[in-house]
Amino acid sequence: MILQNISAPTALNLVDFDPEYSVGARNAVRICINIQPSEKVTVITDHFTREIAASIIHEIEAVGASYNAFVLEEFAQRPLIGLPPEILADMETSDVSIFAVQVQPGELKSRMQMTDVVNRRRMRHAHMVNINRQIMLEGMRADFHKVDRISSKVLELVRKAKRITAKTVAGTDLIADLNPEYKWIKTSGLISRDKWGNLPGGEVFTTPGEVNGTFVIDGVVGDYLCAKFGDLRNQPLTIRTKANRLTEVFSQNKELEQDFWKYTHTDENSDRVGEFAIGTNIEVRDASVSTRTSRQENTKISCKC
Repeated sequence: MILQNISAPTALNLVDFDPEYSVGARNAVRICINIQPSEKVTVITDHFTREIAASIIHEIEAVGASYNAFVLEEFAQRPLIGLPPEILADMETSDVSIFAVQVQPGELKSRMQMTDVVNRRRMRHAHMVNINRQIMLEGMRADFHKVDRISSKVLELVRKAKRITAKTVAGTDLIADLNPEYKWIKTSGLISRDKWGNLPGGEVFTTPGEVNGTFVIDGVVGDYLCAKFGDLRNQPLTIRTKANRLTEVFSQNKELEQDFWKYTHTDENSDRVGEFAIGTNIEVRDASVSTRTSRQENTKISCKC
């Protein structure tokens, strides 16, 4: 049940959507977030992603939960300098929030404002940044209970590890020295009040002690760079790290090389490897490795198992 037509003139519950999205949307609402009829949901999207958001809202209505939906461009100019106050206020009375948006340069602050509310109120939050058709038809169709079982097995293998070596045919040769005292976190797509997560989910991650070596990104880079440069299979980005710091970046695509270097040098710690992750969603086929600036404003390195 929609509480009020906040998103007008775009009434997302009236927007037509590709029925192929239905499986992924049902997974998101009924399995990953497990929305209940008694709950209230805040849905945040943009013009580009509204068809996917509409498929999710269709499932929310089928469950019988109440919701308010927001299209960002109808409340503020993009890129956002902050999350619109109407959205922040609505989140204060919601049990669940869903963020299905194509992010733009300079919008990290607005996302941090959102996750501050999520963390403070312990909301179940689905972070669907840069969600697209391919992801809806692949990663979001996963059996997330199976992904959870795989994640648990990987977690048992790595939680006592002191060193992980990652090598790929593309040229990655990376060593992550780990501290067994540091906690590994599992985000398998099953979202709880204790830990919000990205959708599609499926990874285990930790803070590394130290990362050194070469990392060849032939999948995708994150944030707005993902939409701008897409799949890097034909023009990979190679980064070198020493003592947890990015020391060198190169690619045949010089615009990518320059944009990535600038993106990872916005403050004193944005070139620091602050997270090491192992992907466990077996339905994610193309993005074999990725790196992105995380909510801690440092760099995350992720390898798909």
